[in-house]
Amino acid sequence: MTDRLSSSVEGIARIEIQKRLDLIQVIIYMGFPKLLIEDKPRKLEELQMNVQKELNCMNRKLNIAITRIGNPYGHPNILAEFIAGQLKNRVSFRKAMKKAIELTEQADTKGIQIQIAGHIDGKEIVRVEWIREGRVPLQTIGAKIEYCSYRVRTIYGVLGIKIWIFIDEE
Repeated sequence: MTDRLSSSVEGIARIEIQKRLDLIQVIIYMGFPKLLIEDKPRKLEELQMNVQKELNCMNRKLNIAITRIGNPYGHPNILAEFIAGQLKNRVSFRKAMKKAIELTEQADTKGIQIQIAGHIDGKEIVRVEWIREGRVPLQTIGAKIEYCSYRVRTIYGVLGIKIWIFIDEE
């Protein structure tokens, strides 16, 4: 369900589904909710019908809430969609990664690591390129790190994007 939804509407960080006996609450956390709210009545009705079919909840009440995120580029899913859009438009992968790091630094994070793997820039050999800015302590258990793995289909083939964002230590 998330794949179909995120392909038509960008900027979704995460979706929470809370089930009760008589009510199903769906909370969509978005970075740019104006993309969905432009056509609000029609799109929300269409979304509600699709979710009801997917969850098989015709006898329960369905409530969909859209919540805006304060720093959208502090979430790896939204950042991965941004990089994927850049790569589809045939921007250099290094430029796309550096721009993503600039956007993340504005979102007040302590560190970020981005990895892109596949036929990068249309080269025949598959390789893995990565870049890190700040601290990303992957071995520390107490560190709060958000992670995203994202696939993007380009004209050269499928590229894999992995993003680790270090928020803070607990």
